[in-house]
Order: sequence, then structure tokens, then C-alpha cells
Amino acid sequence: MPFTALHPDLGRLDATLPNLGGGLDWSQVHKVRPRVPLVCPECAWNLHPKVSRYGVRFFCHDPGRPPSCEMSNESWEHHMLKLEMAAAIRAAGWYATLEVPAEDGSWRADVMASSVDGAHRMAGEAQLSPITLDDIAARTDRYVDDGIRVCWVSSHERPPQWISTVPAVRVCPPGEREQSWIVDDGLAGFDFAAGRWVFREAPLSEFVRWALHGQLVPVLSLPRYRRVDRVVDGKQWRFRRSLWWTSLQSVDDQEKHEAMRQRQEAAKAEREARQKKREEQEQARKAEEAERQRKQREEESRVHWEKVHRQWAEEAAHRARERAQEDARLAQEQAEREERERQALATARTWWGQLSPQQRTELFTAVTEYAWRESNLRVEIPEKPTTPSEYAYGVPVYALGKQRPLYGVVRPCPSLVASSPHVARLRAKLPGSPRAGRGDAGGPGYGPRPARARATDHVLKAKSVSDGPVEPTGPHILSRPGIRFTVRPPRSCCGRTAGGEAGASSTVRTSMHWPASG
Repeated sequence: MPFTALHPDLGRLDATLPNLGGGLDWSQVHKVRPRVPLVCPECAWNLHPKVSRYGVRFFCHDPGRPPSCEMSNESWEHHMLKLEMAAAIRAAGWYATLEVPAEDGSWRADVMASSVDGAHRMAGEAQLSPITLDDIAARTDRYVDDGIRVCWVSSHERPPQWISTVPAVRVCPPGEREQSWIVDDGLAGFDFAAGRWVFREAPLSEFVRWALHGQLVPVLSLPRYRRVDRVVDGKQWRFRRSLWWTSLQSVDDQEKHEAMRQRQEAAKAEREARQKKREEQEQARKAEEAERQRKQREEESRVHWEKVHRQWAEEAAHRARERAQEDARLAQEQAEREERERQALATARTWWGQLSPQQRTELFTAVTEYAWRESNLRVEIPEKPTTPSEYAYGVPVYALGKQRPLYGVVRPCPSLVASSPHVARLRAKLPGSPRAGRGDAGGPGYGPRPARARATDHVLKAKSVSDGPVEPTGPHILSRPGIRFTVRPPRSCCGRTAGGEAGASSTVRTSMHWPASG
């Protein structure tokens, strides 16, 4: 549905002009017979004039047109947008020509605006079909190469992708016929106080007038200001725009704001540099102080550990001296103990050397008879009597039986009794004592608390076996747990002779002296 046609004599006719651009009235070509020969400027197919139900004049292809003709494939919305742009250009005082091709065919403008003097031209392109960014940029460059400004216009509900790639705007068609088209995207003003671009809206006729007269120019948005917020249908949206139609004042404001921002950033960078330098100096000072404190701590630690090591050395030396003293003391005590043992052994040998073998035999025989007579016990006399030091080098005598209890110790050395604990414990109470127990003279048991007997001694006389009676020259002690007997030289005791027996009412002392050989 083109708006232009080629007349064989008048050339290009424009259906949007009152005189069709050739001095003809619309009635001279519309529904006249014979038909005026008109052809399409694009495909050279025959055209005939028509009027839409809305009163829009246009040319229509005759049946059988080529399907490749771009002018015949344009939509109704595309034609209406071209008409609006042409009307706005003419209202601004410029000439508007539709569907103008280049001489070399490199471009074809939907609407070409020309100044009255013909010195300036500007193309208006209604782009409703999809197009790539590279293609639209290439078509724009072809206009620029021929010294023609261009503005791409879209009426889609969503902004096209190329709106910030080439000089372009988006327009909204009116809801009513009396209303005007509105430019609502691609036009902006720079808010210096806020430091950002702000969307502006304007009627299409005013936008075209401002653009034709140079009041609006396409300008690149600096990278810092390309994000722009906008409220759409009550919601906050953020758009990215790198190219705007804007005023010269906004261009200047963006440059001034950018310069101010750069100065502020330079001042901020300088402040940060000074702050960083101060921080580095402070860090260096802290590092130096930390190093000084570290060295001080190391010195204090070294001094401390030297003191500790000295103390340890002194303590070790003191302990070594103490150990040496203790070792010397122990060695001295060991020597003294060995000396005492040697002396005790010598004393014991001297003590037992006072008796002849026969006297020893008589002594043990007397002990056996005494145990049977007094305690009704049979005692065992070892074939080779031993004289342990713990029994004051006396001979321990055990009673016959399963348990073999100790009956007593025969002839312990008197001077060693006090230093022999086993002999010192051989204590018992006598019959009739308030605290007597099983360890009395009548039995072999132990008393609960041993006590030294204080009764009259019993005298036992060792009879001579071969060489006459044993002459008592020293005490002979017979002891057993619970009773200690003492046999002294023959004398009268409690009305009894040396060979007599103790009566039923007599008591026995816990020590018993036996006569020794001369």
C-alpha cells in the first residue's frame, strides 16, 4: 500500500500532499476514465488510487503484483506511522517526502524531511519488523555517509533492542483519533542534582520539531549513567540506555557532572592515598614497636631462662650434694650396721662358746622336759640348731603339730635382747592376771596385750649327763610366745629346791636362766 506513484509526465506523485506534488487534484486521478497510467516506484507494477474508510488516500497495486515488493508488504500500522511523521515534519515547517530512495539505491527513506533552503535533510524510519543490531547500524551508517541525519521510530509495546544502539525513539499510538502520538522512550533529560538520566515524554510533533531545529540531538550516555530507573505500571524497573535524544543543556550537564565526579573521585583517591600512606606509616610504626617488644620479650625470656637454668643448676648441685651426703650417711650407717652385726656376731659366738656341746645337749633336753611337764607340749629340737640374729642369736624352738607354733627361744644373748624385736615381743600374762589370755603359763597361746610377768622365778636344774651338773655362770633364757622363762643358779625359791617342781599355786616368771659351763 504505497503512498507514492510514478506519473509518466509529472513524475512522482504523493498521495499525502494536497496537489499530489505535481499540480494535480486527487479527483483528477481517482476513479477517472480512462485510468491515469501510474506505476510503483519499487516494482514498476501498475497502481490505482484508493481511499480508506478513514479517509486516508493511497495507491494500490493491481492484481498480480510481485510478492517481493517491499512497499506492498508494509503493514497498516507502518503506513500510519509514516503519515504521522510526515505530518509532524510539515507542521514544523519542513518539507516531507515519503518513500524517497537514494540515487544509488543504497537506502530508501520512509519519510525524508528537508529544510526550506534544502541545506539539511533528516530521514524518518518506521521500523516495526524485526532487524538485527548489525543491520540497523549498517543502514544508519549509509545515511550518515550521505550527510543525512536519521531517527528510527518504533511503535511496539516493548522497547526494541536497538533503541540504545542507533538514534531512535518509541512512540505510543493515541487511544482516540483526536489524541496525538507520544514519544515515551528514547527521549531523556539529565538531572544534574541526582547525577542521572531521567526519562522524558513529549508529543511526536514536538519531538520532530525539536529534532529538526537542532534542539534535540542524539548523545551517547557515559558508562556511569547508563542505568536508568523508571516506574512502569506502578512497578520500579531499571533500564540500560547508552544513546538518548536529549537537549544541548542535558549534554552539557552530563559533561559537567562527569567532570565534577572525576574531580571528586580524584580528591577521594588523593584522600584515600593519604589515608593509605598514614595507615602504612602506622602499620610500619606498629611493626617497629612489635619488633621492639619482641626483642624485649626475647631478652627478658633469655634473662629469665638464664636465671632458671642457674637455679636448676644450683638445685641440681644441691641435690647432688644431698645425695652425696645421703650416700655418705647411708654408707656410714651401713658400716655401723655391719660393725654392730660383726660385734653382735662376736658377742653371740662368745656367748655360745661358754657352753660345751654336752652342756648344749643337756640344755635342749631340759627344755624338752620342761615344755612337756609345764605345758604338756612336745617341742622339736633341731639337729643343727641355728641362732638367727632376730632372736638375739638364741635358738628358736617350735612345738610339734601341723601349725608348728613357736614355743620359745633358747638362750638368747642377754646383751642383744633389747635390739631384737622378735625376742622383745615374746611377752605374756601369767595365770590369775586381770588381763590374762590364752598366752599364759598353762598354754601356748598369745595374750591380747602382753605384759611382763612379775611373779617368783622357777628354777630348773640341768642334770649332768656325762661330766656332772652344769654350773650356772650366766643367764639362760627360754622364751615362747606368751611365756618367757628364766633359769638361774640353784637356790631356794618359793620354798622349793633347784630340783623341785612348782606347786599348783606357784607362778612362773617370763625369763629363765640356765647355768653355763665354766
